[in-house]
Amino acid sequence: MDLRTKVIRVISIEFLVMALGLFIPAGTVLWGAGWAFLGLILVTGLPMTFWLLEHQPGLVEERLRFRPEFSWDKVFAAVTVLFCLLWFLMMPLDAVRYHWSHMPTGLKIAGALLLLISLLISFLTMRENPYSSGVVRVQKERGHTVISTGPYSYVRHPMYTGGCLFFLGTALLLGSWLGVLCTPVFTGLLAFRAIREERVLMEGLDGYQEYMEKVPYRFFPRVW
Repeated sequence: MDLRTKVIRVISIEFLVMALGLFIPAGTVLWGAGWAFLGLILVTGLPMTFWLLEHQPGLVEERLRFRPEFSWDKVFAAVTVLFCLLWFLMMPLDAVRYHWSHMPTGLKIAGALLLLISLLISFLTMRENPYSSGVVRVQKERGHTVISTGPYSYVRHPMYTGGCLFFLGTALLLGSWLGVLCTPVFTGLLAFRAIREERVLMEGLDGYQEYMEKVPYRFFPRVW
């Protein structure tokens, strides 16, 4: 199976799982926010993915590989996947089936904008960094080097910055206050991984210590 076919298959499965994960708990397909979320993911994600396939095929292969090398990273991946699943299933229950949350329209629109910003940050990060793996490892076989340009000139982990905004924006767009309350948990998980990841990079990647001194912030400038 060629890389393009593999990516299309993965995208199709992920899209189907997300759709089922939204509308089955909601108990209806007549949910505008749910369709807006799926539409934004599809309309923005497909062009970005095909650009990466054309210009960064090695990156796409690396991200599809997804084989954690460290035991703590395996635990992180398992905990994060489980928590994300529960979070994703909880929001339609909260916002639609049981109507526990009542989100103002303005905040839903703000959530859509945050979601778009998060996707753009993720794309710019992967466009700038061909070693942006889904797992923590030094890719010596690919000539791994320190990337300090683009988003990396502002923060050391721009992909995690995008992740934080993705969780918050999605919860706001879907109208779930319970989903919003989960954002600090996700941020904490990403912060834990960022700290452990930096230890690996300092030990195995030439020049990373100097890069950390040059760019002092991990996720958000002048915050952390």
